[in-house]
Amino acid sequence: MTLADKTRADAEQFELADEPYYLPTADEVEVFNAAYEARLPILLKGPTGCGKTRFVEHMAWHIYRGQESPRRQLASPLITVSCHEDLTATDLVGRFLLRGDDTIWMDGPLTRAVRSGAICYLDEVVEARKDTTVIIHSLTDHRRFLPIDKTAELLHAHPDFLLVISYNPGYQSLLKDLKPSTRQRFVSIEFDYPDLEYETSIVAHESGIDQDLAEKLALIGSKTRHLKEQGFEEGVSTRLLIYTGQLIAQGIEPRRACDIGLVHAVSDDRSAQQAVADIVDVILP
Repeated sequence: MTLADKTRADAEQFELADEPYYLPTADEVEVFNAAYEARLPILLKGPTGCGKTRFVEHMAWHIYRGQESPRRQLASPLITVSCHEDLTATDLVGRFLLRGDDTIWMDGPLTRAVRSGAICYLDEVVEARKDTTVIIHSLTDHRRFLPIDKTAELLHAHPDFLLVISYNPGYQSLLKDLKPSTRQRFVSIEFDYPDLEYETSIVAHESGIDQDLAEKLALIGSKTRHLKEQGFEEGVSTRLLIYTGQLIAQGIEPRRACDIGLVHAVSDDRSAQQAVADIVDVILP
């Protein structure tokens, strides 16, 4: 993989032609809109698979593609970076590349968002190296600029630019947590798994199965989230429930779909798998 390919692989650009489905569970839409209008950087906190990324996609569509939006011409309104321990500041900002006999500069995903006025979403930001996250500090206060040392450029953010980060507090440790100097630069929106009624609607809509079966899957998810004594951190995610529903919609028998999508997907621990299987047996006899 070339350096250019790696830079592209570290980020995903969404054109968001169609509105991403998202079912609000509280006032998160209103809070995000208020933060965006004030250009306040946003931190999303919540367990894996609870809808944080879908929420950002949904909000980006409304801000940049909605009927009343004045920003509808932006090609890539959302640039997502999946953070990992090898992610460097250069990966975010950009690098010089050799192309034939020429040396050219290629913007990284953060720089592209800052220039164009897109939303830059750093997913699971605590997975990135701590010296990498420092690069965002000047974008999260009144300065709103990005220093690009390699080109000696001080790039002022486009008026529409917004920085959004997310992480899962359930997996945080002393080695993987946001430093106060970073955390206190963001307004925070907390997420959790939806309640039974909302999760039923989400699973039914996203998978295409009927409401009754979706409710049973949602109930399985709810029950597994009370299995912390079995070694579970969070239980079955809404994402896994949707995957299981999609298997059923494709003709897989419901009990078998739960084995594939829930029991064996949620953990490699035999006792944890058996605990989930027992719940499935009760709800889907």
